[in-house]
Amino acid sequence: MSGEKKVELLAPAGNVNGFYGAVRAGADAVYLGGSRFGARAYAENFTTKELTDCIRYGHLFGRKVYLTVNTLFKESEIGELFDYLAPFYEAGLDAVIVQDMGVLRFIRECFPGLKLHASTQMTLCSGYGAMLLKQLGAVRIVPARELSLEELVAIKGQTGMELETFIHGAMCYCYSGQCLFSSMLGGRSGNRGRCAQPCRLPYEVRTDQEKSGVCYPLSLKDMCTIEHLPRLIEAGLDSFKIEGRMKKPEYAAGVTAIYRRYIDRYYEWREKYGAEEAFKRYQVSQKDLEALSSLYIRSEKQDGYYFRRNGREMVTLSSPAYSGGNEAYLAQIKARYLEEHLKHPIRISAVFLTGRQAEVTLHFNDISVTAVGDTVQKAQKQPVTEENVAGQLSRMGDSAFVPESMELTVGTDVFYPLGQMNELRRQAVAKLEQALLEQNGYPDRSVSSQDEKPERQGMVSWDGLPDLRGGWESHPKPEYTGLVCSVRTEEQLQAVAEWQKEKDKERFKRIYIDGDLFLERMRETVCCCEKLAENPQIYLALPYILRKDDDSYLGELESVMERSPFLQGVLARSLDGMAYAFQKRFPIRLDAGVYSWNSASLAELGRFSRGFCLPFELNEREQRQLLDEKEHRGLFEKIIYARIPMMITANCIRKTVSGCRKQTVGQTAFLKDKGREEFSVLIDRYRKEFPTLTNCRHCYNVIYNSVPLSLHQSVEKWRGKADLRLDFTTESGKETRRILEAFFEQGAFPCKEHTTGHEKRGVE
Repeated sequence: MSGEKKVELLAPAGNVNGFYGAVRAGADAVYLGGSRFGARAYAENFTTKELTDCIRYGHLFGRKVYLTVNTLFKESEIGELFDYLAPFYEAGLDAVIVQDMGVLRFIRECFPGLKLHASTQMTLCSGYGAMLLKQLGAVRIVPARELSLEELVAIKGQTGMELETFIHGAMCYCYSGQCLFSSMLGGRSGNRGRCAQPCRLPYEVRTDQEKSGVCYPLSLKDMCTIEHLPRLIEAGLDSFKIEGRMKKPEYAAGVTAIYRRYIDRYYEWREKYGAEEAFKRYQVSQKDLEALSSLYIRSEKQDGYYFRRNGREMVTLSSPAYSGGNEAYLAQIKARYLEEHLKHPIRISAVFLTGRQAEVTLHFNDISVTAVGDTVQKAQKQPVTEENVAGQLSRMGDSAFVPESMELTVGTDVFYPLGQMNELRRQAVAKLEQALLEQNGYPDRSVSSQDEKPERQGMVSWDGLPDLRGGWESHPKPEYTGLVCSVRTEEQLQAVAEWQKEKDKERFKRIYIDGDLFLERMRETVCCCEKLAENPQIYLALPYILRKDDDSYLGELESVMERSPFLQGVLARSLDGMAYAFQKRFPIRLDAGVYSWNSASLAELGRFSRGFCLPFELNEREQRQLLDEKEHRGLFEKIIYARIPMMITANCIRKTVSGCRKQTVGQTAFLKDKGREEFSVLIDRYRKEFPTLTNCRHCYNVIYNSVPLSLHQSVEKWRGKADLRLDFTTESGKETRRILEAFFEQGAFPCKEHTTGHEKRGVE
């Protein structure tokens, strides 16, 4: 048991002090952000020199350093990535945490020795997506925080990949990577590391049963799992991640130190007594629980989603504010972990004898290195003393070493310049560092010539990778652009069918039908489809989130796809959905939530998909930049009308306020109910109303924008450039008809308010 691989304790660092404090407190690895491309743009973050120094320092102590490059990249930014990463790669950076599929592709080619970790921003919720990422070069995934321990164990067993999971800190209400709330309301995108946290604001909730008072229904309590560490360790998770790059260094060091102590204690007991007895003995002291609560915990703490699907008890309904910190305890942490860096104790031996070359030798464990200088001269005036030599050689400065003992051999009448003595010490320290780095597994690493950089901008040779062809690269390009729509209800589909039947000019090229609707109302849905003129392509829209509980649903969907001749493929709304559909060899198109912001991501995703949806967060100019690429023409859809999904959430607003609908009506009645969805309304402090769909079949919420996105005044700008798409979500049949008329018959637009989204402003 003593030789087994132990779980990694991964700490955050928002600045240099946070890094050194986390190392001293016992972190096995530290994750941090550089000056760009990290999902915490408002953290202090690191300069290039600071980061390279930290990488070297961490490696001298056998600690790993992971860099966050976990934002979405615009087309203009991909070309800057090589120069940004090159110095960190050469410094020995252990891994990069990525969200953008184009970035994953780029790094895999340009920096082949750099490990790739898939960020929680990728919203990976099943083995389908995890296995796909493994095939594409990722060695570790950070799954969605919403997954249960059982689901995590299943992914681990299915893929064999390393799993990095959060164990402590703040929690988002939305599945990470699927939140557009901050972006759409204020232009600060969570996908660009600039979230303004609208989830921490007050709202009212109106359901079919009641209306809440003002509360904080989107603000989750902070996570603390220290009491469950044995269960998480025995589950085989690889890395325990502490959230908090935006928090003070005292937080990172204090939390790391406590978790370090309990992890080590459990392993020690398990080694000595066995797992069963270690489980019984494991207990967290009240003092340590209070200490964790004093380190910037938001109101109360809870243990995350490991052992529950969701629940009111996870939410800080009364206040999202931090409880503050115990100043005396914070001062203790600062004194213990932050005021001095961790140092390796070394032994120094030196020889300064007349007529011999000067020698300085440094000893650390089984490593000894010697620096040899010029010949020692006979003193003409003032000789060098042992005290002089000891003073110069003990000055280790910012190095990772501190003298523990010293053996000096100094002649009685010798002279050696103090400047040369200092240089000799520096040479010896550099040699010891290099020897220690090599012993810890960090040989010198270099990138290819900068002259090659322009030729390698995101383009990959697939030698050695599995054959994953099946996307647009292996199929003929569409010859024309047309009209596309998606529907969620039978009433909407009926309105679309009737409208098209009456028209001569506009014809639907493709229709996305919600998979839940099709499976539950198959006969009626097929009847509506038969009314459509000129037989448009019919695709089934997969759920936004696919988890282990959806396996039976997917089996049902697979059966329908195989026996329904008029179903052409699926609309994938997540990487998991794309990976599942690709495994089943269904033709795939990607929704806006599977992000394609740049040519590199299009090339990567294009191996699986026959088409894409232009992102909501790029402005008009940035979208057109993608459309203008010759190889991309005819592949894109442009959403010209939609209620934008602002959040996809595992927690349920209705359940928080009124109780679980499934439990309220009873399981038997629920299963008989064909309409397994209902809407609540989220009301903000400006009295804006956000329709919130409760999807009980897949157990998630979709919070839509308070007003629809509508480009009815600028349709012609996009006609012929991309397929024009209308998404119907909350609309009745009559409203669906009126919207179609407003867009294509110059009818009056039926909504009092609308937004044009990011068409002009985009996101930073």
